[in-house]
Amino acid sequence: MSQDTKELKLAVLIDADNVPYSNVKGMMEEIAKFGTPTTKRIYADWTKPNAGGWKSVLLEHAITPIQQYSYTVGKNSSDSAMIIDAMDLLYSDKVDGFCIVSSDSDFTRLAIRLRESGMKVIGIGEQKTPNSFIVACDRFIYIEVLDGAIKKKAKKRTSDSKKPVEKPIEKPTEKSLNKIDVQTIELIETTIEDICDDDGWAFLGDVGNFIVKRKPEFDPRNYGFSKLTPMLKSLTDILEIDERESDKKGIKHVYVRLRYS
Repeated sequence: MSQDTKELKLAVLIDADNVPYSNVKGMMEEIAKFGTPTTKRIYADWTKPNAGGWKSVLLEHAITPIQQYSYTVGKNSSDSAMIIDAMDLLYSDKVDGFCIVSSDSDFTRLAIRLRESGMKVIGIGEQKTPNSFIVACDRFIYIEVLDGAIKKKAKKRTSDSKKPVEKPIEKPTEKSLNKIDVQTIELIETTIEDICDDDGWAFLGDVGNFIVKRKPEFDPRNYGFSKLTPMLKSLTDILEIDERESDKKGIKHVYVRLRYS
């Protein structure tokens, strides 16, 4: 990730009615990869009994709760409050991007409007999130993969083995959200073909960036891999991988090309 991306000032707006509170820690850790969350607000009718689960995590993560009463039965009253606050923040010139945490398609137009104004928009929601909201974001992350990452870290910390071992080739986990299907392979192949040099080689970092532009919800973790490199290494029947030494000691640049190129 580029240095410029890390310096982004982000407004994090959470729709408590459409995401679970159990993995706030994972969400905040993920958001920190993209920039600094300078504004963190969560919207709900806090007088309802089902909002109680959120209250225990708000102080820990310095998230400001915004009270929004339900004026009509069956309607999510948080939507309009989030949209109004987002537009206020947009015109304040105090942020460089937004992270909208919701699984609700009602925020599709908001995401489009923010991007039209040059804002980076990151969406976080459950796998059930409608595609219209997903594609309206620059990047979309499924909450389910964040929950899996936390469990994986906890398992690693509690491992009894402390002896150095040779790192094995990473295999997809059994609980991956998606399988590497024909559409995913075609997406990878098309991207490599579009950006490769005369010899067919494409820099892995560029491949990942272009794939996300075409499919905002693309994430190796959706397929059971921690990063893009092991995911592509698993496709040895169609891809070649070349790790080249860089100017910095101990750092290698990874290139990939199609075997039939």
